[in-house]
Amino acid sequence: MPLNLILPTASGGLQTYALRGTTPVQPTSGVKFNRIAYSAAHVVADPLAAVDPWINCAIDWDSTIAYRRHLWSLGLGVAEAMDTAQRGMGLDWPTSLELIRRSLDAAKDMPGALVASGCGTDHLVLDNVKTVDEVIAGYEGQMAEIEKLGGKLIVMASRALARVARSPADYERVYDRILRQAKQPVVLHWLGDMFDPALAGYWGSSNVEKAMDTALGIINAHPDKVDGIKISLLDKDKEIAMRRRLPAGVRMYTGDDFNYAELIAGDGFGSNPLHGQSDALLGIFDAIAPAASAALGELAQGNLDKFHAILGPTVPLSRHIFAAPTRFYKTGVVFMAWLNGHQKHFTMVGGQQSTRSLQHFAELFRLADAANLLEQPELSVRRMKTLLATHGIE
Repeated sequence: MPLNLILPTASGGLQTYALRGTTPVQPTSGVKFNRIAYSAAHVVADPLAAVDPWINCAIDWDSTIAYRRHLWSLGLGVAEAMDTAQRGMGLDWPTSLELIRRSLDAAKDMPGALVASGCGTDHLVLDNVKTVDEVIAGYEGQMAEIEKLGGKLIVMASRALARVARSPADYERVYDRILRQAKQPVVLHWLGDMFDPALAGYWGSSNVEKAMDTALGIINAHPDKVDGIKISLLDKDKEIAMRRRLPAGVRMYTGDDFNYAELIAGDGFGSNPLHGQSDALLGIFDAIAPAASAALGELAQGNLDKFHAILGPTVPLSRHIFAAPTRFYKTGVVFMAWLNGHQKHFTMVGGQQSTRSLQHFAELFRLADAANLLEQPELSVRRMKTLLATHGIE
């Protein structure tokens, strides 16, 4: 007997939907990946905290860390305290630092667990920042706190720097100062303005090619201090163009939630393997973790067709979750965690569960089913029906 429920349609009507009934893919344990794969991980809000959710940040620490253990158990690394964790959209710096501390502590119990942590300037009050030196000091403060915990840095794009920089030279000065001080190679972070409008014109130019030249110049000046760069421009051609120009040994971490499957698979360009493939640092991996793990395992064993067969069906779901306004994608990521039983509620820091429509959630449910990503179908149906009921659909 197939599971079914009534879902709203894009036209505003209602339609019965029957689940496919396909068994979700199970990763093969013990397979070593031939790509580095970080999942930017979400946080679980504490729905019982007596706070104003638009103002105060309350985290369910046990559930939040449990999800990181789940990601590590699948062979994925954790990119901690990034925008997927609502950094800059509800998660403040003191809570981010506590999240980083707890994640690093938990990783000690998981052999081989990878953690890289977001270092930024989000504790600065934007209206008060007037100079590049203040931005440098902001980065240095967070850098010192994370490195004191033994953390590897992801140097996040800075709203404050985008606000006060007047030329590419200002970016060069900031990153030169930070990279010279880094205790271990860092991951740089280029987030397009579709993810955060405040980052428009990053690297000193609204022209992507010119901005890329500046970023590459910074990397070439410090190749021993840069593990790689994550770019999230949702443009595969620009990512490919940049990775072909990276110095030997510097990785391209795809942040392209529209085209990740083909970018990770690679095109075999050139004699340097890293110029022909991307590693991964993706928010969507939080939502599709078992499929991502299974696909990466197949890729490592040379089974390219199986890699695409597993990961390809997840791409339409990802494109939907990251649809404009792209910055609200975190809502879809947390919704998937709730549907799959990784948290008991669909409540988010900052009340962000309200940023998408019921039609959006209904289509997300259909696409998750089509991609074989509903890990507990009966539970997913019950929870979807609960959401529908709160919108008057019994």
